[in-house]
Amino acid sequence: MTQTTGYPFLPSNDTPRPRPLPAPAATVTVVDHEHLIRLAFADSPEKGFKALYRLYYSALCSHAIRFVYTREIAEDIVGEVFYQLWKTGSYNSVELTFRTYLYAAVRHRAYNYLRDELTGKKAPASLDDMDLAGGDESPQTLIEYDETFQRLEKVIQELPSQCQRVFLMSRFENRKNQEIANELGIALKTVEAHLTRALRQMRQILLLIPLLLELY
Repeated sequence: MTQTTGYPFLPSNDTPRPRPLPAPAATVTVVDHEHLIRLAFADSPEKGFKALYRLYYSALCSHAIRFVYTREIAEDIVGEVFYQLWKTGSYNSVELTFRTYLYAAVRHRAYNYLRDELTGKKAPASLDDMDLAGGDESPQTLIEYDETFQRLEKVIQELPSQCQRVFLMSRFENRKNQEIANELGIALKTVEAHLTRALRQMRQILLLIPLLLELY
């Protein structure tokens, strides 16, 4: 009697089948965009600038909206940052990464915009005056940005619901006062009163921040 060799994981009458080989691991390609952009700049400043614009413009607009709450203003800020970068030739002196430089420049210009818009006073430094080429914002500057944006966001969150809605429609959706009044079914003067209240509280925060920082 012939004994059939069995396999513990198969019935005795089954013929073992070879297991399929595992699929090879997918190759992950990491693209160093910064390196490619620098190569493009070395070949032609125009090519480098176009590549930089295509890579970062949309992301920078989304970043700016967090601070100014208006897409139109955010796009203006980002456009001005790129314009200054090209006009001054600062792309030749960026020491770290273009990403670091651009995000710092957008934050700086957004902060200046808020100071100008809400207090009626020109911010102490403009983008042209500030050395961002090294991509290094001072600790004091970072603290001031962080304090300002956090406190402004808190003010917006704590506004009464209708006042908050009116403010966001005006600043974020870029709606006219009469449009807001029509959509919400309220008087035009009520819209104006809500905006006045929201802006007054934000001005108080912007005026208070430098005083608070002096205590640190």
